Amino acid sequence: MRPDMERRILRVTDYIFDNPAGDLSLATLAGVAAMSPYHWHRMFHAMTGEPLAQAVRRIRLQRASQMLVHEDRPVAEIARLVGYPNTASFSRAFAARFGMAPLVFRQSGVAGPGNARFRPRLSLTRPFEIRDLPPLRLAALPHRGDYNRIDRAFETVLHLFAARGLLPQVRGVIGVFPDDPAAMPFKDLSSHAGFAVDEGLLIDPPLEDVRLPGGRHVVVTVTGPFSGLADAYDQLFNAWLPDSGEEPADSPAYIAYLTDAATTPPAELVNEIRLPLMPR
Repeated sequence: MRPDMERRILRVTDYIFDNPAGDLSLATLAGVAAMSPYHWHRMFHAMTGEPLAQAVRRIRLQRASQMLVHEDRPVAEIARLVGYPNTASFSRAFAARFGMAPLVFRQSGVAGPGNARFRPRLSLTRPFEIRDLPPLRLAALPHRGDYNRIDRAFETVLHLFAARGLLPQVRGVIGVFPDDPAAMPFKDLSSHAGFAVDEGLLIDPPLEDVRLPGGRHVVVTVTGPFSGLADAYDQLFNAWLPDSGEEPADSPAYIAYLTDAATTPPAELVNEIRLPLMPR
């Protein structure tokens, strides 16, 4: 795909994330893309596989889902911050997207992947297993700041893969979270959002070629809402690891998202936290 067309997609994606409460009409976003509204609508749909209005609605509601779980704002304020004129219209759109009302979603805590909060030693309530895993190669984008905002990076990776016709090459969805949220300000956290790909795939900027080592890993399988990932991190580092006799390798833990959150009920989501271990 022409580099200028790719840059237009990324400009528009960034604009939507930066202005969820603003004017995200076709005319405005066509102006951001520097293309006529008629042509931009067709080009965006052709390159990403998704109509522009649908992408706007999805990103707005995804941002709302993050606010519901991770902030204490009233639902009416969240509706306004993501561009809905009233609570009723927001609630209808949210329920159509997530299958539940905003307050029910907030109570179930299903927005993720979340920031691990390290607490005193915990008792083990999850299964942990040692596996030999193959190395992974990711086409990824870096994210700086609150881990709960990494959805922006994943969205950009998705648009790049769709625009380049690479979606059939995706072998998995991976989030890499090397920093301890308890040890530094959220604004300084670093992470990567990426798709696992085969060795022969050409990875062009702005995507980065990120390598995760193979070998022995401890794997925690988390079934249910994304909110369970933070507790699983806590149990891994504060309960399992100190008593395991194992030593973590010099490589970050990562999350393998095994189910599609857009189509899977929260209670049925399956994800794995994988921590590389030193060889025996």
